[in-house]
Amino acid sequence: MLTDEELLRYSRQILLQQVDIDGQLRLKQSRVLIVGLGGLGSPVALYLAAAGVGALHLADFDSVDLTNLQRQIIHDTPSVGLSKVDSAITRLTAINPQITLVAHRAGLDADSLAAAVAGVDLVLDCSDNFSTREAVNAACVAACKPLVSGAAIRLEAQLSVFDPRRPESPCYHCLYGHGSETELTCSEAGVIGPLVGLVGSLQALEALKLLAGFGEPMVGRLLLIDALSTRFRELKVKRDPGCSVCGTGPRAAVEHE
Repeated sequence: MLTDEELLRYSRQILLQQVDIDGQLRLKQSRVLIVGLGGLGSPVALYLAAAGVGALHLADFDSVDLTNLQRQIIHDTPSVGLSKVDSAITRLTAINPQITLVAHRAGLDADSLAAAVAGVDLVLDCSDNFSTREAVNAACVAACKPLVSGAAIRLEAQLSVFDPRRPESPCYHCLYGHGSETELTCSEAGVIGPLVGLVGSLQALEALKLLAGFGEPMVGRLLLIDALSTRFRELKVKRDPGCSVCGTGPRAAVEHE
C-alpha cells in the first residue's frame, strides 16, 4: 500500500494513466543496482530516488574529485574527498528519506557482482570503462536481469536496453564484442556535462518504464546522440546467435532504421 504522504509525493506521476497506483506500487517494491555514481549515475540515482524506487543499491569504489563537479551533479564541493557512495547517500536521503539505500563502496569482483545483480530487479550500467560494462553484462545475462546501458564521451553518446528475459534481445557483447584496444576515458578525452545528464536521464526513464511496466523500452535498439549538432539516430540491433555471452551461431547484423 501507499501511504498518504507517498500519494502526495508521487501524485504527478500517479496522474499518468501509464503509471497510476499500480505502477507506483511496482516502483516502491523494486530494487535497482546502479553501477557508477559519476556523470551518468548522478541523474539516474536522483531521478529514481525522486520517483520512489523502493531500494537503490549504489556501487562505486571511487571518491569525489574536484574535476567531477563539472558533470557529476549528485556531488558538491563539500563532498570532495568523500566516497562517492557516501556523498550520493547524503543527497538522496535529503531528496527522499522513504527509500532504502544500499552501499557497495568496494570494487565489485566477479562473485560480489554476481551477488549484487542477483539481489535486484534491474541494473543500470553507468560505468566509464569497457571491462566493467562487459562484466556487468555477463552478470545480467547469467542472472536473467534487464540492463540499461549508457555511455558518453566528448560530444557523443549511446543508449540501449538489454533484456535477457526476452529471447529476441541482444546483450551488450552482441553489439560491441571485445571492444576497442584504444578505449578512452573522460579524463583523457573530455566530455560535456549536459550530455551525460541527458543520457543519464534517459537511462532513468527506461528503468522506470521497465519497472512500472509501461511504454516501449529500447530493447533491440541503439540510440546514438551527436551533441555537437543535436542529432539523434537509432539503429536496430539483433541478437547475435554466436555471441560468447548469450548465444551460439553466426554474427547478427546491425541495421539502420
